[in-house]
Amino acid sequence: MAELKAEYMITALDDVASAHAQASCALDDYLAMPDDSMDGRIAEARARLGKQAIILGHHYQRDEIVRFADHTGDSYKLSKLAAQAEGRYIVFCGVHFMAESADILAQPHQQVVLPDLNAGCSMADMADISQVEACWDRLVAAGLTQAAAGGLMPLTYMNSTAAIKAFCGERGGLVCTSSNAAAAFRWAFARGQRILFLPDQHLGRNTAHGMGISPQEMAVWDPYQINGGLAPERLHAARVILWKGHCSVHQRFLPEHVDRVRAKYPGIQVIAHPECRLEVCQKADGIGSTERLIQFIEQAPTGTMFAVGTEIHLVNRLGKRFAPLGKRVITLDDAGCLCTTMFRITPQHLAWALENLVEGNVVNRIRVHEDVKRWARVALDRMLEIQG
Repeated sequence: MAELKAEYMITALDDVASAHAQASCALDDYLAMPDDSMDGRIAEARARLGKQAIILGHHYQRDEIVRFADHTGDSYKLSKLAAQAEGRYIVFCGVHFMAESADILAQPHQQVVLPDLNAGCSMADMADISQVEACWDRLVAAGLTQAAAGGLMPLTYMNSTAAIKAFCGERGGLVCTSSNAAAAFRWAFARGQRILFLPDQHLGRNTAHGMGISPQEMAVWDPYQINGGLAPERLHAARVILWKGHCSVHQRFLPEHVDRVRAKYPGIQVIAHPECRLEVCQKADGIGSTERLIQFIEQAPTGTMFAVGTEIHLVNRLGKRFAPLGKRVITLDDAGCLCTTMFRITPQHLAWALENLVEGNVVNRIRVHEDVKRWARVALDRMLEIQG
């Protein structure tokens, strides 16, 4: 078991450590340069690489990065694009778990590069594989995985490590994103009567609520408490067991933010990401993934004003995009929060990664261990097969 856990935990860090160290001096030289000095170098390196490389940029990236992306999108859209990519290199301007998923879905000859290895995800870090395995063992001991007890299906949000994805894949579960969480829940309930949802409690709660599942049928597993902090009868009453994790950006939006913006701007439309609290989503006019939030604004008539509960870089970008069309877009909270880990990838990091590829040096390669990749691929393939 210890050996298996160790294999689960191996990702890119060992594989890229030597290359990263060899190139660290060069990276330091890049980091000393101003942002605007990188534009020409990025463009030139991108042109020299041609079809050998594809740059994927998450919506939460800063504008200086998004402008160079071949494709932008949320994690679901970018996962599909990574699976379809033809180039030799996939340069993923996102965070670590996204680059891991790209490596899992990539073809054998492809290599995935994350411009800054420090671009992680606090939510993904809230579900450690050893904690999840300990939770599963306790649930087995409680009889929740037995067919007579209704069966238990593990389901993880895309915002999780490759190890967690593999854990779910090996036990019959799958991965979901905010785009297809409801479809994933339906898929899971068709195969079992209970779901263990990792690691974002808010997406899980909002999805279950939307399916008519009552609060009494949901329980939150706290990995830092004995038996998750749950009595046996509470566990057995739950159809959905939610992991105690969250997105630091979306959790900060509060119901009073909705009330305040409605009072200030009568008639405003409030739309929110399902990583927000249930109380916020209940007050919103629309709930959806990042891509869905953009569609709400695209499809609205001229003159509509929106307050959006999601990451500030995207909100500001949408505000600029739709202003000429007569639509106003503001953040749900004036002190809108950025995703600090997404913000780690700078023009300097992107230029450094691309220019090294031009020279034939693959820096910051993300490589998932083959044993982990096998089962994580199963979980991701199931995700891509279900209808959103």
